[in-house]
Amino acid sequence: MAGPPAVRIGTLNIASGRSAIGPVLAPGELRAAVAGLDVDVLAVQEVDADQPRSARTDQAAVLAAGLTAPHWRAAATLVGTPDPFRSWSPAVPALRGPDDAANGPVYGIALFSRLAVREWSVLGLGSGRARLPVKGPDPRTGGLRWWWVPDEPRIAVAARLDAVTVVATHLSFAPPTAVRQLRRLRRWMAALPGPVVLAGDLNLPGSLPARLLGATALVRTPSFPAAEPRLQLDHLLAVGAGLRGHDGAATVLPVGDHRALTVTVLPS
Repeated sequence: MAGPPAVRIGTLNIASGRSAIGPVLAPGELRAAVAGLDVDVLAVQEVDADQPRSARTDQAAVLAAGLTAPHWRAAATLVGTPDPFRSWSPAVPALRGPDDAANGPVYGIALFSRLAVREWSVLGLGSGRARLPVKGPDPRTGGLRWWWVPDEPRIAVAARLDAVTVVATHLSFAPPTAVRQLRRLRRWMAALPGPVVLAGDLNLPGSLPARLLGATALVRTPSFPAAEPRLQLDHLLAVGAGLRGHDGAATVLPVGDHRALTVTVLPS
């Protein structure tokens, strides 16, 4: 009797659809940017919907078309547009799928699958008080200046497939908050049907997330920044026993400032 099938899983931070040189990709360009990515399941971070900065595009729907992934859910972390002025408000943890309109502007994460999904679930992870220094244009002068950007709420989405449960997330840029969120995720994932793969931009470097979770790193390679990666902030982790990774890869795509990580997951 044949065992559970292999599943190709990936993660990608698209930076709201921005290209490597800065401008936001048009919907057709965004669709083409991921069309060649060989994955059954893809976790995506920094996804816009109905945002003025990305031409009111529902980026989750565009990505689903590019990936030919009919099964997907998007989860907003905030309502409004991320900015240094905290003009946005936290979103209530909820899932939006192919049949739901985006009541935006919103921003968050999404999880896509070419394979049938038996069950979806969502977990709010909260936020921290840290602020991140980011250099960007001043709308009053047009010149560049440093801004202190507040941390936004974080969230996780789980898709239970026949062979594996995949959890997508994007953790805080503040390491203490990211560690706290990861520990909350660990408790939540312990109750999910196993085996489990955690996929996402965890904002924690190297082997630290795997050690904190007692997990197995399925891909070990720098992923950020995309052009000349120095850190591995993006992770694909087997949580618990029963899985092994094969043919891991880091790929530069025409979208985002992180490399896409992919791996084939097999029963161990």
